[in-house]
Amino acid sequence: MNKIKIERLDDFGRGIGYIDNKIVFVENALPGEEASIEITNEKKNFCEAKVIDIESISSKRIEPLCKYYNTCGGCHLLHLNYQDTLEYKVNKLKNIFKKNKIYDGDINIIENKDNLHYRNKIELKIENGKIGFYQNKSHDLVEINECLTTKECINKVIKDIKLNNGDITIRSNYNDEILLIVNTKDKFEYDNILKNNKIVGIIINDKLIYGDNHFVQVINNLYFKVSYNSFFQINEYICSKLFDIIDSNIDNNSTVLDLYCGVGTLSLVASKKANTVYGIEIVENAILNATINAKINKKDNLYFMCGDSSKLVDKIKDDIDTLIVDPPRSGLSKKIIDTIKNKKFKKIIYVSCDPQTLARDIKELINDYNIKSITALDMFSYTYHVETVCILERK
Repeated sequence: MNKIKIERLDDFGRGIGYIDNKIVFVENALPGEEASIEITNEKKNFCEAKVIDIESISSKRIEPLCKYYNTCGGCHLLHLNYQDTLEYKVNKLKNIFKKNKIYDGDINIIENKDNLHYRNKIELKIENGKIGFYQNKSHDLVEINECLTTKECINKVIKDIKLNNGDITIRSNYNDEILLIVNTKDKFEYDNILKNNKIVGIIINDKLIYGDNHFVQVINNLYFKVSYNSFFQINEYICSKLFDIIDSNIDNNSTVLDLYCGVGTLSLVASKKANTVYGIEIVENAILNATINAKINKKDNLYFMCGDSSKLVDKIKDDIDTLIVDPPRSGLSKKIIDTIKNKKFKKIIYVSCDPQTLARDIKELINDYNIKSITALDMFSYTYHVETVCILERK
């Protein structure tokens, strides 16, 4: 057992201290705390550790509301009050951008209206009749009967699930309607679930066995058909604020290209002001949803294409004014970066779920673009994750 003083938090919400000049990352530790720790993973240049006892407790530490917090590991910052988690996220972004020498200005953060019970999607494991999450960095199941960050209508379903082994994803929409996606080799009894919940569809092993394989989501008076395996933002309130940012940065009568367009969410937002919007997405089912969503919302200025973005961009003959990108956590590929440099778009709206890859990509573009603004959104409250929107304008 070692003793350590925590100096700051890292980008994953872990405390940072030093033993014999070697950096140590400590789960569930806060700056200013002195703690006894146990080393759980020792590498050449760093160690990872867990807290055994806190001898000097930070004034910012609070008692986590979640009874599974110390074993689950899904939330990283429940031992801080909500405002302190927001401060942590803003400082995290500032440090990343400053370290990359690309931005040293103000960053505003949009708070979550409901920082508990906000998630509209949850993925669960079931082993020997027990349902829950895998503990962080392990395959040890933490059995739960509710998740504090997840919507109440989903927690209600959890209590009714009866299955021996498998994986279950539960999704809900604005109206608390439920899509249940199950992967299992066992028999799944769902009569009780149908009786007690607003189930619109049940999919077992990618086969629809009840209702529909989609539901309709409504954000800012826009309607979206969302298939059971299509991406949609997990936080409806913050998603609405993201839409507001997109809308305020689209110029009237412009031509917009939306890469990684998914089911067409940001494309539809842009279409309210733009003359023409092109959306490109590699997932076929998402493009089918996007096409339907344009029809549902009576938009005839949207054009969707399915395939590799780097190959399809050149098929667009119009001059693009504004580029929207909302890539996966891995960020933009080199091909897309090269495409952006070649096309010389006037404005880029970059939506990111990973500030490290965002900073990396902007660093590639900073010679040609100025950063107009950076806004953080608390999409994933009480975790180290932060959604970011960066507006870039060509020099």
